[in-house]
Amino acid sequence: IQISDNWPGYSLDLFTYPQHYYGDLEYVLIPHGIIVDRTERLAKDIMQDIGDNDIVVLCVLKGGYKFCADLVEHIKNLSRNSERFISMKVDFVRLKSYHNDQSMQDMQIMGGDDLSKLTGKVSFLCVLLTLFFMFYKDIVGTGRTMKVLLNTIGKYKPKMIKVASLLVKRTSQPDGYRPDYYGFEIPDLFVVGYALDYNEHFRDLNHICVINDHGKTKYRV
Repeated sequence: IQISDNWPGYSLDLFTYPQHYYGDLEYVLIPHGIIVDRTERLAKDIMQDIGDNDIVVLCVLKGGYKFCADLVEHIKNLSRNSERFISMKVDFVRLKSYHNDQSMQDMQIMGGDDLSKLTGKVSFLCVLLTLFFMFYKDIVGTGRTMKVLLNTIGKYKPKMIKVASLLVKRTSQPDGYRPDYYGFEIPDLFVVGYALDYNEHFRDLNHICVINDHGKTKYRV
């Protein structure tokens, strides 16, 4: 699903959201209900492509945890209601690449200490990555960060690697990365909500929204 650059979004008045964020948001870009429906569709596509392989889901924290949890639950439900059972294991890594709303030059990969378990397995990377020049945190952007992560995982020679992201951001970078599965292509905006944060705030917001200048100033560190 592609959201155009001139999409005005939904008025905040149409939705409920935490009162402590009043005045900090511009508009709702993607309502929670649409996120849920789109994630279920991605789960169906993944089930069709994975076949009978067991999978290891590597969730990228922190921004990916809600998308990962919802996607895994949809896959589990589809597996329970079909003739084939998909065994899933979940592990976690954390990528740090942003200070306030600006990308840093270096990216840190933390967690996932026992990645050797990926050897020979079908690895399904469940990621929800965030902004500007880095290609991960919570939204897939230009691709540099993703290449670092994939190269790290590739050293363990898994049978297959697939990448899922709820969001892909349009950027001017010519080497932009495209995951195997993604829910929405969005404009080059700084978005928060559905576990996406701005300095650890807005994770408790169910909708994906565009933060305004007041919100950036209020929560800047």
